[in-house]
Amino acid sequence: MPISRRSFLICAASLAAAAPFTRLLARPRFDKNPYTLGVASGYPSPQGVVLWTRLAPEPLAGGGMPQAAVEVAWEVAADDAFRNIVRRGTEIAAPEWAHSVHAEVAGLEPARWYWYRFHAGGATSPTGRTRTAPAAAADRMRFAFASCQQYEQGYYVAYRHMAQEDLDLVIHLGDYIYESSWGRNHVRKHNAGEPVTLEEYHNRYALYKSDDDLKAAHAAFPWIVTWDDHEVQNDYANDRSQYLDPPEFFLERRAAAYRAYYEHMPLPKSMQPRGPDMRIYTRADFGALAAFHVLDDRQYRSHQVCPRPGRGGSNVVPAADCPERLDPRLTLLGAAQEKWLFEGMTRPNARWNVIAQQTMMAQLDRTPGEGQSFWTDGWDGYPKARERLLRFLAEKRVANPVVIGGDVHMFIVADLKPDFDHPDSPVVATEFVGTSITSQGPSLKQVQTWAAENPHVKYANSTRRGYTTLELTAKRCTARLRAVSDVSDPNSSIRTLAAYTVEDGRPGAQRGA
Repeated sequence: MPISRRSFLICAASLAAAAPFTRLLARPRFDKNPYTLGVASGYPSPQGVVLWTRLAPEPLAGGGMPQAAVEVAWEVAADDAFRNIVRRGTEIAAPEWAHSVHAEVAGLEPARWYWYRFHAGGATSPTGRTRTAPAAAADRMRFAFASCQQYEQGYYVAYRHMAQEDLDLVIHLGDYIYESSWGRNHVRKHNAGEPVTLEEYHNRYALYKSDDDLKAAHAAFPWIVTWDDHEVQNDYANDRSQYLDPPEFFLERRAAAYRAYYEHMPLPKSMQPRGPDMRIYTRADFGALAAFHVLDDRQYRSHQVCPRPGRGGSNVVPAADCPERLDPRLTLLGAAQEKWLFEGMTRPNARWNVIAQQTMMAQLDRTPGEGQSFWTDGWDGYPKARERLLRFLAEKRVANPVVIGGDVHMFIVADLKPDFDHPDSPVVATEFVGTSITSQGPSLKQVQTWAAENPHVKYANSTRRGYTTLELTAKRCTARLRAVSDVSDPNSSIRTLAAYTVEDGRPGAQRGA
């Protein structure tokens, strides 16, 4: 069959990215600032952390770097003036990885702050701050989680406020970029079409990461990240695109998108993609206080059932019209990841088990009164997989499971039950869904109708953008729903809309801090 122009471009981009480059610039000099995308750190352990930057003097034009490698020096200090440098080293920023740097620093002390920076071609990066995880006991930790930051729909003022919080960690739950332009009342523009090739994804990440408030939040704390759909294409599931593109074409696009994701995040080298495959689900411990189980619900999921005619992706369907939704073979995580999750949650050493995943886990019936209808792109499209997970939490008595999510562009606080249709079904976990950083949400009237229909939903608010902070101690988990006043105002204020507490050993959130 003749290959389409789009397929040819993607194949060519993938081949170009895979080509080895061995030439090393002996004495590079930069006429422009190569650190336009800032610095970041991630995946802290008690002894180390991953440090990231990308050399990109022309960030919106492919990066502006030569097709040659550059040596980049890094240093980590115990103070922000770099008087006491405790670790230093070098990495090669290679063109086949878009001149990104992923330095894996070891030999640090547990539970302390460090400062870091990079040097290359006579240019020094901005300073970043990071923190290692504790090795054993920890009295307290505080982290924020965020998602859904459509660039056109608002300024990243939420990140400006986040950077000023007292946090140990940030977790991003997906939709870091948006491939598509949508919504109303844009405050800025993508100024480009939907990305398909590797270079186009590079430019989209560069646009988002050029935002000063986002750069400040990255430089302030270590991050752990996972993706959702818009890092590739809306509503994609495994090898199926929203538009039912040929799988071989879509997997080429997915390969370009995954590669660009790796090149722009503070990920360990073990997560380097191989073509369209990239394992990002992982586990991170914060001493004996918390275990973070970070999931990927896109790469391995079953295709959504009962889609609209001629389309892939999501649909809102009456339950009676879509019995396929109840097929126990449907999976959101894939068999291997589900097994990994279950095995990891049986470890006895964590006081709190935080399941960091993309979307809303609680059931959300969208039909008032008689009958039910469900949105098929989230856990409601895979109810038997959800039931397996929630029954496992109950049967194994997993310590203090807390589920965090995003995707739906609204704050949600909910009780999680193995059977949401029976009032006597026990509460086995607590869920906090964060609103979006900027992406527009459903109407307040619609959300209020949904909440009234689903009594396990304790709080629902789609009117504000922001993020959520969670504070963990041995006795309780406290969530604060942090909302900015107006994302169209780059100087907007922030406030806490509501606070909820989960007591140790008692699943279910109670209003108040």
